[in-house]
Amino acid sequence: MSTTHSMKEIDFVNKTTLDNGLKIVTEHVDSVKSVAVGIWAKTGSRNETHNMAGVTHFLEHMLFKGTDNRSSLDIAMSMESVGGYLNAFTSSEYTCYYSRCLNTQLERALDVLSDMVLHPSFPEDEIEKEKKVVIEEMKMYRDSPNDYLFEQFSEQIFKGHPLGNSTLGFEDTVSAFKRQDLYDYMDERYQPDNLLISVAGNVDHDRVVELVRDYFSDVKPKDTVDNNPPLPDYEADDLELTKPIEQTHLIAGRRGLHYDHEDKFRLLLANTVLGGGMSSRLHQNVREKYGYCYTITSFNQSYSDTGLYGIYVGTDKDYVEHVRELIEAELDKLKQNPIPEKELSEAKAQLKGKLMLSVESMSNRMSRLAKSEIYFDRFVTLDELQEKIDAVEADQVQNFAQDFFDNDLFSEALLLPEE
Repeated sequence: MSTTHSMKEIDFVNKTTLDNGLKIVTEHVDSVKSVAVGIWAKTGSRNETHNMAGVTHFLEHMLFKGTDNRSSLDIAMSMESVGGYLNAFTSSEYTCYYSRCLNTQLERALDVLSDMVLHPSFPEDEIEKEKKVVIEEMKMYRDSPNDYLFEQFSEQIFKGHPLGNSTLGFEDTVSAFKRQDLYDYMDERYQPDNLLISVAGNVDHDRVVELVRDYFSDVKPKDTVDNNPPLPDYEADDLELTKPIEQTHLIAGRRGLHYDHEDKFRLLLANTVLGGGMSSRLHQNVREKYGYCYTITSFNQSYSDTGLYGIYVGTDKDYVEHVRELIEAELDKLKQNPIPEKELSEAKAQLKGKLMLSVESMSNRMSRLAKSEIYFDRFVTLDELQEKIDAVEADQVQNFAQDFFDNDLFSEALLLPEE
């Protein structure tokens, strides 16, 4: 077992790796009486084969349906009966099962979460019921025009790769899941070297390690099956769809930057200036000046080896061409002129302010701990992030924009009302 301790403000952050490869990261926050506890599996929808699309998310649902020791009601009541809660989420690259509770209930939270991950029972009747639940979830997202278009846009940008698939999978794949499929997937992807325990709050690191060792030390190390097909080359493409809706929805964008890309903070600042809230250029111009939309925003999603960037707007079909021209004009302005010093300074303050506000939540701290470990194999401090934001200069953003916002690299997905 190896233990590393950090420096400066990270004096409150600790990391331990058990002999079987399981990592434990904690952050002590003395000013609260609560803890957020997460068990992270470094597996997501991008690690699924085509015929198993959606299994990561389906598995996340099924771990709440009972273990060898607890019924689904026992799992729900275990934390709610002491004022805490349990939840989970699935992304393209990781899955998290987490609890938020009083720090006096740390042992209970780890006991329940580890039981869910290590001893799921997967009752046959629950599997069949949950298939219907997930298919209804798919329908819910398809009924939301912007959610539906985002899924289509992502599939368009990562054409032929599971990174472009919805984490929910498809109706035919989910309908075909068998009980053994879930056990097989866990055996492939839920190995100690692919798991991470993250805890933030009023907690003692050594105590967490002691508890985790009790639950996980007997789990034998086994190499995780690495199902991660290479990304296909990106080619810009346009997509036009229709639905029985009132509004037209448009996304224009391209592949983005991975988490550790050298230009990441230049993109974050350009994105903030373009579409980061009500003061952004797109909002002020397209909505406030012309009234062409209710919502216009830009988004940036990073993954381990690539990213997704786009501008979304909901507008009337008669305004689409005008909105396109206004968006292109704002992108051209970023390419042709450095961001004025005052505007760049305000964008930096906006980014840093969001970072600082996020640490008031123990759940956010727990997530930040885990993502730092997953993507950087170390704890990335707020000071480091703020220094990197402050170091970006206007001419650097302009030079970056000239390459990144190349019109020839932008794809468009358009969702129109049916005639």
